[in-house]
Parts: sequence; C-alpha cells; structure tokens
Amino acid sequence: MLRLGRREFGAQEPVIMAIVNRTPDSFYDRGATFRDEPALARVEQAVAEGAAIIDIGGVKAGPGEEVTAEEEARRTVGFVAEVRRRFPDVVISVDTWRHDVGEAVCEAGADLLNDAWGGVDPKLAEVAARYGVGLVCTHAGGAEPRTRPHRVTYDDVMADILEVTVGLAERAVALGVPRESVLIDPGHDFGKNTRHSLEATRRLDEMVATGWPVLVSLSNKDFVGETLDKPVKERVLGTLATTAVSAWLGARVYRVHEVAETRQVLDMVASIAGHRPPAVARRGLA
Repeated sequence: MLRLGRREFGAQEPVIMAIVNRTPDSFYDRGATFRDEPALARVEQAVAEGAAIIDIGGVKAGPGEEVTAEEEARRTVGFVAEVRRRFPDVVISVDTWRHDVGEAVCEAGADLLNDAWGGVDPKLAEVAARYGVGLVCTHAGGAEPRTRPHRVTYDDVMADILEVTVGLAERAVALGVPRESVLIDPGHDFGKNTRHSLEATRRLDEMVATGWPVLVSLSNKDFVGETLDKPVKERVLGTLATTAVSAWLGARVYRVHEVAETRQVLDMVASIAGHRPPAVARRGLA
C-alpha cells in the first residue's frame, strides 16, 4: 500500500504526478506556470486528466540564476496553501532539497517532499518525519544541486542507485517517516549520462524488487533527447515509450508534463498486464 496525504493507492494502481513549475526559467515550459492563475489552471487541468499528485517546484533543476531559500519559499508556500484550499483531496508534493522550505510548505499543507537531489540536506527527512508526510528518496550520484554531470562513472550504476536510495529510505523510516509514504527514484539525468539513465530504465525491475514503490521522472529529459537526437519540444514520444517500459517493469509513480497522454499509456500497459479491464469490449461479441 502506498499512502500519500488522504489517498491510498493499490499495489497495481499507477499514479500520475503532474509537474507545476513556479519558475520563470524551467527547461520545458519556460515560465508558463510562474504566475498564479496559469499555474492554478494547470493544476485544474492536470487533475481533470487523471493526476493524483501535483508536484510544485520553485527552483529549476539545471544551472541558472541563484534562487535563495526565501525566494523559493515565496514561489511555493502560498501556492501550496491555495492548491490545498481548492483541491482538498489532491496529493500535494513539493520539489525541494532545502529543509527550511520543506518545513514551510508542510505548514501550508504539502503531503510529500520530493527530494530530487538525494539527501544533500539530511534535515529534509527530519522535516518529513516531524510532519508525518511522504518523502521521495532519489539517486543523484552525489551531485550538488543544480549542477550537470561531467564525466561521471560508476562500476555498476544500478548497484549505486540501490545502495543510495534504499539507504535514504531506511534512514527516513528510522527517523519516523511513515514507511507506506516513502518512495525511491533512480534519478534519471541527475548525476548520470544518457547511457546511465538508459541502463537505469532497463534494470528498473531491480528497484521494484526492493519492495519500495518506485517513482520515475522521465518527462522530456535530456537522456530521451540524446537517445533520439530531439530537442525538448520533440521528446514526448520518446518519453511515452520510456514510460511504457517503466510501467511494464513495475514503476508506481510517474512525474510528467503530459498527463492525458501518460494516462493512456499507463492504462494500456495495465490492461496488457491483466491489471485493468478494457474500458469497453464490443469486438467479436455483437
């Protein structure tokens, strides 16, 4: 059982986490949801299309203009409170590595802290424990926040992913984070080159075998772009293909830009796997 906020998700239930960036310089939408009203419209659309989790970020992942903790909180805390007011049942996640921001958004109503930089601030897990919220434990290869990998090497990338993420998850539970609210994430592109991210995808079943629910953040990332030699706006098909493979291998949560398209892919994979009946079944029955 995966329990986040007011929601419980069954073992065979794929979960969509919709990305809402409160940044003026995000790599994909270039600030389309930086202002409140477009961001709230994005939340409404994502929920209508089947997202159970809204992931709110106040700092873009890549290098760029410095964003202080105070500015990150300004971009996210009030928005979290408004989303909580308008959508009481949606799971609210905040993408942050800073414990002070984590504390502020938990006070505002967040249900999940998405630590994409792999525990670089160990106090963030303590905040999750104190507020009884969920935590995403990510492999980032020891990279500092907002840095790009440079000639990074691993003897065995999946072995490193497992050691780090399972270690972070076990520490979180030891601190008091509810076990049913902890997820692990291989961290595609974070501290990895394209071959590493492809291997992490190919061996995703090894993460699933740990018993911790696996979150994948694949949407329009550089490893998809390099694999297909496509710019950011032409990576949707590659993303969806990777999503299908990840679903077949057992991932549980999918952090995405394209909610409706992802929902169809996940439903199709679930039906092929025998976990979901067809929406309609007329062919050959009339």
